Amino acid sequence: MRSSISSSDRPCAGHAGAWRRFALTFAATLGGAGLFVFLFVVTVDPWDMLPLSPPLHRIPISTNARYTMPVLARSDRFDSTMVGTSTGRLLQPAIMDAPFGARLSNMAMNSATPWEQDRLLRLFLRHHAAPRVVLIDIDASWCFASPTTLSSANRPMPGWMYEGSRWRGYADMMNLYAVQEAANQFMWLIGHKRQRFGSDGYTSFVPPDDRYDPRRVDAQFRGWNFDLRKATGPVAPPLSMPMLRRMVDAIPADTTKVLWFPPTAPEMQGAPGSVVAATRDACRQAVAAIGRGSPHTLVIDFDIPGPLTAARDNFWDPIHYRMAVARTIMNDLAAARAGQPVPPADAQILVPLAR
Repeated sequence: MRSSISSSDRPCAGHAGAWRRFALTFAATLGGAGLFVFLFVVTVDPWDMLPLSPPLHRIPISTNARYTMPVLARSDRFDSTMVGTSTGRLLQPAIMDAPFGARLSNMAMNSATPWEQDRLLRLFLRHHAAPRVVLIDIDASWCFASPTTLSSANRPMPGWMYEGSRWRGYADMMNLYAVQEAANQFMWLIGHKRQRFGSDGYTSFVPPDDRYDPRRVDAQFRGWNFDLRKATGPVAPPLSMPMLRRMVDAIPADTTKVLWFPPTAPEMQGAPGSVVAATRDACRQAVAAIGRGSPHTLVIDFDIPGPLTAARDNFWDPIHYRMAVARTIMNDLAAARAGQPVPPADAQILVPLAR
């Protein structure tokens, strides 16, 4: 006997088959598109870190410097480097190379924690057995460090670039950030994007001087919260000093080491008798002790009361100075490196470089 059920099954089976074919086609298309995007990303290799990518002339492309600095740390174009935070970013290798007799990279990163600086410098040292010069920017990130900043990053940081095998990058490249940066690198490679970040790590991140507006700067200062507490007793050395000592000890003895304090506005230095002033003084003493215990080490402090720090017109905000100040710092560092006198109004040499 015929059944109406069996006759209605035939169109359902056809309908299911159509859905199955659609699903397979969709999956194949999606997989093909994903494979194409993956191959595009690993071929462009936006951060120039993958072993099999073609030898294209890439540039630092990412705003987050944690992705762009590892290739500079590995590069044999440099035999010297600087690490630090944004307070060290305005030092220009092109100006400092000649007086230091070196080929410097500037690997300072915005808001870099001591832990991040340590990892970056150690990557550099793994690829440069005998660097000529290493400069470390000792600012508030070191003098006011916390357990968190001594053990983690302030911003996303690709761990595979700093340790282990670069082959791991192939497993970490399939993410939206890598796709975005590969597209940016590709646009530069074909001539449709302007280079923003210097190939030696230096980039001026402050506005041009002709846009300096004292009223806006005053507003910046009013927006900062300054610690006005009075010190009630001796202040211990910063928590970061053991890490800094290990960093300095990891640098070869024959390398010239420069530990320098960048200038800040008087509000950041702290009033006499304040917790801030006492903490900064303890930091100076501890860094100087590290410098005295390491051969070929210069310790120089620009964060002192004087015309360089007292003039608000020298700053964009309480910690970021203008280009004229950066030029003064570079000139004074070069003079101290050569054993020449440094104007006492600019800086205090805490540990001279032994000749």
